[in-house]
Amino acid sequence: MRPAELNRLTVAEAADRYVELVRAKTVTGALSPSTAEVYARDVATLVELAGPRAVLDDLTGEDVDAILLAFARKPDGRSAGARRGGPGGSGGVAGQSPSSQARFRRSISALFKHAVLAGWVQVNPMTASTVTAKERGGLRPHRRALTREQAQGLIGAARTLPEAPAAEGKRRDQRTELRDGLIVLLLATMGPRVSELVRANVEDFFTNDGVRYWRIFGKGGRTRDVPLPDDVALVLQAYLERGRPAVEDKALLLSWRGRRLARGDVQAVIDRVQARVDPDRRRSVTPHGLRHTTATHLLADAVDMDAVRRVLGHSDLSTLGRYRDELPGELEVAMRSHPLLRGERRGGG
Repeated sequence: MRPAELNRLTVAEAADRYVELVRAKTVTGALSPSTAEVYARDVATLVELAGPRAVLDDLTGEDVDAILLAFARKPDGRSAGARRGGPGGSGGVAGQSPSSQARFRRSISALFKHAVLAGWVQVNPMTASTVTAKERGGLRPHRRALTREQAQGLIGAARTLPEAPAAEGKRRDQRTELRDGLIVLLLATMGPRVSELVRANVEDFFTNDGVRYWRIFGKGGRTRDVPLPDDVALVLQAYLERGRPAVEDKALLLSWRGRRLARGDVQAVIDRVQARVDPDRRRSVTPHGLRHTTATHLLADAVDMDAVRRVLGHSDLSTLGRYRDELPGELEVAMRSHPLLRGERRGGG
């Protein structure tokens, strides 16, 4: 229930009030006129991208993500160099520069902070945004682990993908459901680097004593043999038998035209599988975010740290800290199942 004092302003109304306050600060010298105008310009862009009639308090973290990424793609024609290519794509009209993207995020973040204090929103949607500002490389989805429910939703969609009806107009030899399901399962359960995934060849998968292994060729010429979970091994076998194009190329993952899949294609595969996940369990994630997911959940389930290190292909344990993300409710679960209290009976002598 919204608090009684909440003022449900439209985005345009909130922007007008906020810009008026920002410009008032130039009178006291708290802001320079040029800085105030930058804020005003960014807020005007927010109104354009969010829609002037949208209610500010109705904007969610997902809405903010869409706005940030839409701004990143906006043409920036201030220089000939910007028109030739850049963050917005290669060739054609480029998007905003990384520094402009980071500045825009700071501007709208400042607006929402004020909106919370002024009673225009009850929750700051920036706190739920998964797009972070990078001065080099621009705005991009935050690389954080999926929760258990989100990861299980994605894995469930990947498992059932081969049963999906064929897309309209697609011939049988153009279907990639088995391949897409395999890609997501390998990323979510084994956490390879995306470069390791697309570099994999069919011959890198072998069986030893009834267990299917993947010989992963990692950084620095190091290799590691990682056993596949049984469910993933079954999907791999199905893909090799009836999903992979019959071509001479030794690559494991192929386009329907029979060419090795490129690194840039992997995100599109994840997004296609995510579209089949229940919205309540869906959250956008990058290939590297799935690497974080693997590490986080293996460690949260008390899997030996050295085993996790070997799965991910790190040379030492200290590197795992970068891949270990916090999970909501994790501490509470850990303390409820404390190892020193398991099996203890109350009372008795």
